[in-house]
Amino acid sequence: MSENATSTTKQTVFNVPNILTSVRLLLAVVVFVLIPLKAYDAALVLFLIAASTDWIDGWYARRYQQVTKLGRILDPFVDKIIICGSFIMLAVEMRELSADSWPWYARVSGGLAVLVVGREMLVTALRGFIEQQGGDFSAMMAGKLKMVFQCAAVIASLLALRQEPDVAPAWLLWSLVISIWLSVVSTVYSGVGYIFTAVKMVRN
Repeated sequence: MSENATSTTKQTVFNVPNILTSVRLLLAVVVFVLIPLKAYDAALVLFLIAASTDWIDGWYARRYQQVTKLGRILDPFVDKIIICGSFIMLAVEMRELSADSWPWYARVSGGLAVLVVGREMLVTALRGFIEQQGGDFSAMMAGKLKMVFQCAAVIASLLALRQEPDVAPAWLLWSLVISIWLSVVSTVYSGVGYIFTAVKMVRN
């Protein structure tokens, strides 16, 4: 391979969107460390930064034609790590809360974490199979909304963990309940939608 070709390959791999995605992965790891340490404020700030860079790197890649094969693999992988890891860590933290604090319907439970992880594994497997057959299995709007609701649930949960339930404002409780259950509904709905799409593509 010539020097020019090597330089072009490096520029393609180490472009701005891929660098932002890599930074997002590092931020996610730090968030996973901070949550068990009860550093909820720092975890919240870093999660917000990581979630915002997801939109920025996607916009930048499309705007400046820097969409790469590595980016198409790395970006959804990091998204799954952030969401699945956050739900798992929050489920562990909220399990330790006393029974008279936040009610069960306002917590990220182990069951919800399993649902989120299972859905992501299923969609990843379906996408890999369909794209191996030459089909297009791009993200649907339902999947994008699911990501928004899940991020909202993580943010609300971190805000709740840093508050004493007895003095927490009512809006925080309702934000927690609404975001968590929207996450449940959107996770199931989008997962079923991807299954029907995959079945349809296979039949065709």
